[in-house]
This record gives sequence, structure tokens and C-alpha cells, in this order.
Amino acid sequence: MTDLKEYTKKRDFSKTPEPGEGGERPGDRPVFIIQKHRASTLHYDFRLEVGGVLKSWAVPKGPSMDPRQKRLAVPTEDHPLAYATFEGVIPEGEYGAGTVIVWDRGTYRNLRLEKDNNGLSMEEALEEGKVEVWLAGEKVQGGFALIRTGKGEDARWLLIKMDDDEADARRNPVDTAPDSVLSGRSIDAVREEEG
Repeated sequence: MTDLKEYTKKRDFSKTPEPGEGGERPGDRPVFIIQKHRASTLHYDFRLEVGGVLKSWAVPKGPSMDPRQKRLAVPTEDHPLAYATFEGVIPEGEYGAGTVIVWDRGTYRNLRLEKDNNGLSMEEALEEGKVEVWLAGEKVQGGFALIRTGKGEDARWLLIKMDDDEADARRNPVDTAPDSVLSGRSIDAVREEEG
């Protein structure tokens, strides 16, 4: 399931510092990454390790800890596992031009697989259009659901915080914790240092 053709087709690796194919899981659990990406607009790239790649969605407003808020999540191409630690500036003229930081990272559990003996794998849950994961991140924790609305070209997803002990409508890490968990730098500092 490691199909990175679309990822590599969109990038000129002689010009962009983004990683090519490759990368390995750092531990025994699958990882999730949320990258803050200031491209033509500021958004957050939500990525789940599935089948040896990072399945990816662009979330314009970033994740919410409030179960009442549904965040649009637009599917994007799969990324290599090596992208999990990528921070830097993608040059003007290149796909996704702008600055990227690792806003949050951690491991996750597939809650749909844990429900019973006949639970769904991540691949099956994605195909069905309903993913439920437990994130163990540095900024966001708890259950999150990705729900697909529409099919084919019209497919959009919603990222929703599940109503559990980690839910807190008053907590907004997008605003209160803006910097990288990898380097501690702000997106502006990365742009200034590497741009």
C-alpha cells in the first residue's frame, strides 16, 4: 500500500528540501503527525501512518478539542514516513511552497479495531469512510474521528474530537501552543532561519 507516485510526481527533489521515499516507524506503534503549513493559506496537515505511508488531510482550522466543532479535512496525497520529521521551507514555484513545522506528533491506536474481534483495520476503515483513533500526542490527546462526506472527486472528510475525558471546549492548542514540538521554533522563525 506504499503508493507515493502522486507525491513524487508533484515534487522536484533537486529544488525542494522535502524527503523522498523512505523512513521508518520510530517505535512499535503507528505514528500520527500534525504539521503546521503556511503555504498560500495557513493550514494543518493531519497525517496517520497506514500501510507504510502517511495518509494525509489538510485541515484549514487545525484540530479542535471541542466535540461540537467539525473541522473540514481535505484529503491530499500520501507522504513518505520520512516526512514525519520534516520542517523547513518549500521554495517558491514548488508544490506546497511555504513553511512547514511539526506542530504535534505521537502515536495512535485504531479504536475501530479494538471494538470487538471483528474490528476494522485502518485500511478498511478508510475505505468505509469512518476512522476512529486514539491520539497520544504532545498537544492533542484522546479520541478523534475522521468521517468522509461525499464520494470520488467530491469526497471531503470531517475531523471531529470524540466526547471523552480529553475533550475540553475551553482548550485550544492551535492558539495557545503554536510552535514546533520538534524544534521549539515558531513557523516565522523557521522561515527566517531557512528561507
